[in-house]
Amino acid sequence: MRKLENSELDRLNVDEFKQVEKTPICIVLDNVRSLNNIGSVFRTADAFLIEKIYLCGITATPPHKEIHKTALGATDSVAWEYRESTLELLKELRAEGYTSLSVEQAENAVMLNDFKVEENKKYALIFGNEVKGVSQEVVSGSDLVLEIPQYGTKHSLNISVSVGIVVWDLWAKLKG
Repeated sequence: MRKLENSELDRLNVDEFKQVEKTPICIVLDNVRSLNNIGSVFRTADAFLIEKIYLCGITATPPHKEIHKTALGATDSVAWEYRESTLELLKELRAEGYTSLSVEQAENAVMLNDFKVEENKKYALIFGNEVKGVSQEVVSGSDLVLEIPQYGTKHSLNISVSVGIVVWDLWAKLKG
């Protein structure tokens, strides 16, 4: 087996990315602190043609060299917007037809592997602070809570890993 060269990957350029049909998912970052995590979320969003990223509360915004270091240019391709209040944003997204899904450990959470996506539905995936997770008020204001099943001794995953797992799972279910 031979590794492919970048020139063989047939990737979109930024203009093509902006024109192509997007996956009906937006990502909402609720008070995420780590600039590297934010940049990583941009790269994942680029990989799966995510509509938009909303950076809320204390979440930093581009341009920033630490975000750029892990985003590797994805801040130029993926649409993003800053919002002070995650809760207010959720109200707006709901009015636009999005179903809000907080990714958190909570009572009555639906395990990710059991979650069924619906055709012609748009999803807003909410990920929270590295220490406190998605705020309780946002969890309470969400349509549903998704939980990533975990079987080891730890009870959490890094937010960038969580975004990768959940986005991949929903993308695969939508495309399947």
